[in-house]
Amino acid sequence: MTDRSFSIKQVVLHRLNMQLKQPFTTSLGDVNLKDFYVVEVIDEEGYRGFGETAAFPTPWYTEETVETNRHVMETSLIPLVLYQSFTHPNQVAPLFEKVRRNNMAKAAVEGAIWDLYAKRKDMPLATAIGGAKQKVDVGVSIGIQPSINRLLHTIERRVAEGYKRVKLKIKPGWDVNVLEQVRTRFPDLPIMVDANSAYSLQDIDHLKQLDDFNLMMIEQPLAHDDFLEHAQLQAKLRTPICLDESIHTLNDVKMAVHIGSCKIINIKVSRVGGITVAKQIHDYCAAHNIQVWCGGMLEAGIGRAHSVALSTLPNFTLPGDTAASSNYWERDIIDPEVTMENGEITIPNRAGIGYEVDWKALEMYRVGKSIFK
Repeated sequence: MTDRSFSIKQVVLHRLNMQLKQPFTTSLGDVNLKDFYVVEVIDEEGYRGFGETAAFPTPWYTEETVETNRHVMETSLIPLVLYQSFTHPNQVAPLFEKVRRNNMAKAAVEGAIWDLYAKRKDMPLATAIGGAKQKVDVGVSIGIQPSINRLLHTIERRVAEGYKRVKLKIKPGWDVNVLEQVRTRFPDLPIMVDANSAYSLQDIDHLKQLDDFNLMMIEQPLAHDDFLEHAQLQAKLRTPICLDESIHTLNDVKMAVHIGSCKIINIKVSRVGGITVAKQIHDYCAAHNIQVWCGGMLEAGIGRAHSVALSTLPNFTLPGDTAASSNYWERDIIDPEVTMENGEITIPNRAGIGYEVDWKALEMYRVGKSIFK
């Protein structure tokens, strides 16, 4: 059956500021406040879809920021989709090829159109993208803590809550000694570590010590734009390397797989430019025996719902970072909030992202609004 065409008649950008429950600390700094945009698209029949930007106020993770997201959406992306006729969301990514990079801005707009499309089809977003799982395994990411005792207490609490694996942020001076104490307390806990590019190849002997801790993976130990040195490091380590910041396109994945830069890839919808490209990367990795999992960007509920839907694809075999809303927010912007039970998130069976926007909460956090029509 051919999909009926639809047109985007209006786009609304809601700018929100949400305070995290506690600072999230990585090797690159602290995040206390989430400043981002909710993208709302409305078609000629009144269906509404929602997406969410993931960039931070400063370009510490990628070159994108909240302000560049706004500028690119307003001047380039929204004009490309406004009044454009679509039959399927996979038509959006080719349209956006006119704009180089700016993947987080693209993902927010494309994600809103995917949500709208699924609602028009009266099906869950997970089903619309080809997912089949009814539940997805979930882990939790723990930032660098003020002390090892605080870290051990935090891990203990997350394990008691049921999370199936723990990701620990590391950096030089907060790595081997920390893992020795964590492993002593939690000898059988599935653990991975994330360096956010804090090391160089000159640290290879130091990094080889991480092989002693039976880790699931080491995420992005070297430079954010590197493939070659990661391949050299992976050849010296038993522990799988996972690439995150290096992966922006399907071609990046092909390069990493071809030269052996990693054994695992973290797919973030926002980092790769949207669900369409994320699906292409997922399919390529499945065909080449590369495990994937869904990373997090401290998303609020709309972005988190998109990640949950993506995680229903079959090659997402490792627990993702899509932890419960309550880990991060006093009140999320969706109803119900994303919850976890026994290390799993149950996929909602409602149309679209499966969660309703909590407009009172959104308006409480909103600091700006722009309408394009």
